[in-house]
Amino acid sequence: MAQEAGPATAEEPGVETRTAEPRGRARPAVPDGRGFPSAVARSGRVGGLDGLRTVAVALVLTYHVTPDLLPGGSVAVDLFFTLSGFVITRLLLAEYARSGGIALLPFYRRRWLRLVPALLALCAVCAILSTTTSLWGFDGSLRAAGLSALFLVNVVRAMEPGPYGDLMGPLAHTWSLGVEEQFYLLWPLVLLVLLRFARARAVLLWTAALCALPLLWRCALWNPDAAHRIYNGTDTRADQLLAGALVAVVLARLRADDPRLAVLRTWAGRLAWPALGALALVAWLMPVTADAGLLTAAWYTVGFLVVAVLSATLVAALELRPGGRMSRLLSLTPLVWVGRNLSYGIYLWHYPVVRLLASLGMTDGLLPATALLSVLMALLSYYAVEAPFLRRARRPVPGRV
Repeated sequence: MAQEAGPATAEEPGVETRTAEPRGRARPAVPDGRGFPSAVARSGRVGGLDGLRTVAVALVLTYHVTPDLLPGGSVAVDLFFTLSGFVITRLLLAEYARSGGIALLPFYRRRWLRLVPALLALCAVCAILSTTTSLWGFDGSLRAAGLSALFLVNVVRAMEPGPYGDLMGPLAHTWSLGVEEQFYLLWPLVLLVLLRFARARAVLLWTAALCALPLLWRCALWNPDAAHRIYNGTDTRADQLLAGALVAVVLARLRADDPRLAVLRTWAGRLAWPALGALALVAWLMPVTADAGLLTAAWYTVGFLVVAVLSATLVAALELRPGGRMSRLLSLTPLVWVGRNLSYGIYLWHYPVVRLLASLGMTDGLLPATALLSVLMALLSYYAVEAPFLRRARRPVPGRV
């Protein structure tokens, strides 16, 4: 999902590149971080956020295996969206504070190296199983693999009438990667324009205003026949990513000694556990993708933004209160390691694994079997595919240091 960092794993902070300075010339001091005095200081990894990814991917896996147990488990994807928006925006702001610009091509290159090789490996396996076996869970995977590799699954699903069909087969879950990648394509461009032509305070206000637009758009679009369009559209889910971006902008704007930061830290700590409890209730009780009448209408319009606010509260609390109980719990070494290195692979592989085991007739013990096999495939993906490409992503781009 995602990580990242949707399900798509967030970009490593050590990956960003800096524009080379002429030799013999000292880098000029940057006053006030170009309006974002804390951007560089807040560009490192946060253990609690990595641990939160582990919890989120576990929820998604459980939801896809036993939806009756967690009818709203797909809310974890919404959480992934907010996490991704936060981390990506934080890195972009740090680069801007250091260099006065954002190198878009290196950014897109790093995103490609982080996400695409593992996805292509998954698509290849699904396509091979589709053409060489009679497993029903992989029927039509060749076409789905092509759409998934192009990050277009969400577009196809958005146009489906009636109940979801099996058009995307074992790759249906990659719709969320499509949303994230389309956001990654557009948001750095928008942010760069804002940074160049608006003051830092106006950048914050514009980001907040952009968060409201998807809500208004969903309200204009809503009718029961538009559910797929709203659920899968990047334009209709952008507020969940932008909520994370807004947190990153706010925190980058505030100095460490700013009294407003102390207020944010206090309230984030007070609201973090209620926010987590509310998300847990949604996962446990809310049939997110089912037709529940007025509740579904509320969910597909206002509900997405409510979840974004709850998720942003968690992100802010984990960022601002690393010594808090929630942060300490989510920063346990196994949770952090899995979230940092395996959450993307687990998200990629868990749904094909569910369909594989179901195609083989497994019913008893399906959840633990899926979890175990998904972790094994994620380990293989990480060490054989992702890690080598991550090392390439960390190499300086020619002409940069």
